[in-house]
This record gives sequence, C-alpha cells and structure tokens, in this order.
Amino acid sequence: MLRYFTAGESHGKTMLALVDGFPAGVSIETESIDVELQRRQGGYGRGGRQRIETDRVEVLTGVWRNVTLGSPIALQVVNRDSKLERLEDLQRPRPGHGDLTGAIKFLGPIRGVLERASARETTARVAAGALAKQLLREFGITAFGYVVELGGVKIEPRSGSLDEQREQRNASIVYSLDPARDDEIKQLIDETRKAGDTLGGVVEVRVEGLPFGLGTHAQWDRKLDGRLAQAVMAVQAIKGVEIGLGFEAARRRGSQVHDPIVYDAEQVHLPHLGYTRPTNNAGGLEAGMTNGQTLIIRAAKKPISTLAKPLESVNLETKESESAAYERSDVCAVSAASVIVENVVAFEIACALVEKFGQDSLEEMKARWDLFHKMARQR
Repeated sequence: MLRYFTAGESHGKTMLALVDGFPAGVSIETESIDVELQRRQGGYGRGGRQRIETDRVEVLTGVWRNVTLGSPIALQVVNRDSKLERLEDLQRPRPGHGDLTGAIKFLGPIRGVLERASARETTARVAAGALAKQLLREFGITAFGYVVELGGVKIEPRSGSLDEQREQRNASIVYSLDPARDDEIKQLIDETRKAGDTLGGVVEVRVEGLPFGLGTHAQWDRKLDGRLAQAVMAVQAIKGVEIGLGFEAARRRGSQVHDPIVYDAEQVHLPHLGYTRPTNNAGGLEAGMTNGQTLIIRAAKKPISTLAKPLESVNLETKESESAAYERSDVCAVSAASVIVENVVAFEIACALVEKFGQDSLEEMKARWDLFHKMARQR
C-alpha cells in the first residue's frame, strides 16, 4: 500500500512527509519537487510569509544515487519562519477556523490547533504528490491543475494542447488558463484586500493517460472516486468536490448525462484500448474505477478565515464579545489550492496504480502494465 503521513506545525522548524510503499527503481529529481513547492507559494493575493519562505525539499531516506530503494522516503522542507516557541496563545477564536472547536476538543491552547490546522501543512502534501508524479510519468500519466473560478468570476479554460495550456497557466498570475483575464482578477483581489476581506474560488484538475481499472467497485471504501473526494476534501478550506459533470448531472436527464461508447480499432494501442467516448460527463470514472478517459475533478475553496477586518468573536477568558484575533494571512490562496489539489490527486492516482500493478519495483510494475494491456486488448 502506497501512503504518506505529514508532520510539522506552521511556525515549527520543519514540515515532513513520510512516504511508505513507494516502488524501487524510480529515478527522482528533487528539482521537479521544488518547482511544485514554489508554485504552491505563488499566485496573486498571497501574504507576507511567502516572501520569507523559500521552500526546498531534502530527501532524508529511501533514495540511493537518486533512485528509490523501496523503503520509506522521508521528505523535509525547513521552515525559515520558525518561531513557534516565541508565539503567544490566542484568546479570541477566528470564525471559520478550527480555533474554538479544537481548543475545546483538546482542552488546550488555540495555538496548538491553529499551527497544525494551518495550510502550511500542505507543503508536505505537495512534496509527496510531486514525488508521486515521477512514478506516474513512467507510465505516461500526467496531472494538471488550474483555476476556473475566483471570487465568483468564472474563467473558462482556453482550448489547446496540454503543453499550450500549461504555458497559459504558467503565464497567469492566478494560474488560470486565460491570462487575458488577469488584470480583471487582480483588480478584484486588490479591492478585496482594501476591504479587509478574502476570496475563494474553484480549481480543476485533469489527469490524462489513465488506463482502465484503477480503483474497484468491490468495496465502498476502495472506490477511486470516493478516495479522491476524501483526499481533496482533506485539503484545508475545501468545502466541495465534484467529478465530471458533478452536481450538474443531477439536473439533466440520463440521456444527457451518460457517455456513449464507441470502438475505434486504430486507437487500440492507447490506454483506453480504442473504447472512445464523444463526451466525458463521467469525468473518467464509472463504478469507482477509471474507464480510460481523462479524469476531471473540481474543488471549491472557501475564502480564507483570517480577516484583516475581523468578525465578531468571544474572548475565551472573559467570555465578553470582541473582534476575532488576526494572524498574518493571505487575501486569496485559490492559485495555491490548484497546486495542492493537483498534487494530492496525483498521489491518490499513484496509490491506485501500485495497487493494480504492484509496488515492489518499477520494472515489475511495467511488466505487469504491459501484460494487462495485452490481455485487455484480447478481451
């Protein structure tokens, strides 16, 4: 089983990801992990901390001469802004955060909750996902995330090849696929900052090159759509997840929802084995399994809870009404969310991949991949 655990606090010394079950024989480039960490720090609307941190990964275990060994891989990202021991506790919990609930649950300080609940923890998750992408790359599988809505403004993706769309996203200050809308979005973020408020949005991730049969219908907790939804919903501030048409499927008749099946013998060499669809309303998943089509998953991110003009709260010592506490924060982190969601999706796909094709070594996985597709074409 491929899995990972994270450790560390927002203002602690380090963020850690321990990845277990990663196959041996995969060549690892730390530079590509660093690129993802730097993208996570970017996007217009981020706060002051992103000017302090320069996230870089260090691989502590599980790799020899840049090749994985099959043993647990420890990834570390050091926090430059490590001042946890010097920080005072908060007495005025922030609405929308875990401050009040966590302090009551653990009968302890708010500080102990907010430091771990902070989205700084996603640094480790992005590192783990970027590691997983290097396994997916060996099988021609790519994950690609971008922003499709910000502050209520929809940003429709422009058409083009994956390489062209990646160039568009990388040229956008908010990681959308329409850089021409950047000035409009920048103005919205600036106005929101002046008002002491925050913005949310919607991000989309596409995973291409998927074979048939990742995931299973056999047990509810192993269905891939359910596992993906859990992984994405576990990202801080994500309040909704949909696959393919998502909620729109509930508003249409079945004839307008389900994707017809067409067979094209000339495409039998592709991962979908020649079974093509004129539409992809299912988003690449049927009955908890990949169906050879592109996976499409979206996530709705709420506005950040910490406001420069705080909402009403209660002082936990006096029980008197006061404004909520303020911790240094972002105005908008939707761009960063697109990076985080892209990487947690990539990791979950990698988990399903090793379950289907084995996890001991890359060589064995590739042999089983080839055998499966040979047998599936005969089917």
